[in-house]
Amino acid sequence: MAKKAKNFKKSKSGAYLSMATTAFGALSVVKQAKLAREDNDTLRLVDAAVSAAAIVTGLAILYRELKRLGDDDVLLG
Repeated sequence: MAKKAKNFKKSKSGAYLSMATTAFGALSVVKQAKLAREDNDTLRLVDAAVSAAAIVTGLAILYRELKRLGDDDVLLG
């Protein structure tokens, strides 16, 4: 069972699922940034910006993994 899970993480389906999960996490970051702006909370706003940067980096890594798996036309339409 663990081997199947490991292979799934390295598959195209696993990469797409990871991208969707990561993108879903972006919704909470947007909400956090909005609340931080409303409260004028600079520290929470910086935290949201750092989290957003981590999400962008994670999506870039997943995109690179998909290209490595041979799906060159992903996200291009």
